[in-house]
Order: sequence, then structure tokens, then C-alpha cells
Amino acid sequence: MAQPNYGFAKRQRELAKKQKKEEKKRRKEAENGPPGGDDAQAPATEQPQGETPQP
Repeated sequence: MAQPNYGFAKRQRELAKKQKKEEKKRRKEAENGPPGGDDAQAPATEQPQGETPQP
């Protein structure tokens, strides 16, 4: 009878855990958007001080 390869099984479990963790990270990033994406646009949309927006 063949011996079970515990090292291979452990490596497969580790790879599955790592893949699941990366997928969760990708989903979380997609949900929140890229970090700093909203803040990078803020200075370009602000009006200079002392001027009022013209309708």
C-alpha cells in the first residue's frame, strides 16, 4: 500500500490558503477603490482662495 505524502498535502493547503487570502484582498480593494484615488483629485477641483465661482 502507498504511503500518504503529508508534505504535498500541507503544501496544497498552504497554497489554497494564500490564494483565498489574495482573492479577499482583491475584493476588498475593488470595493473601496484604489487608495488615495479621491484625495488626488481634490486639489484640482478646488477654487482658488478669494475667487467666487461664476455661474
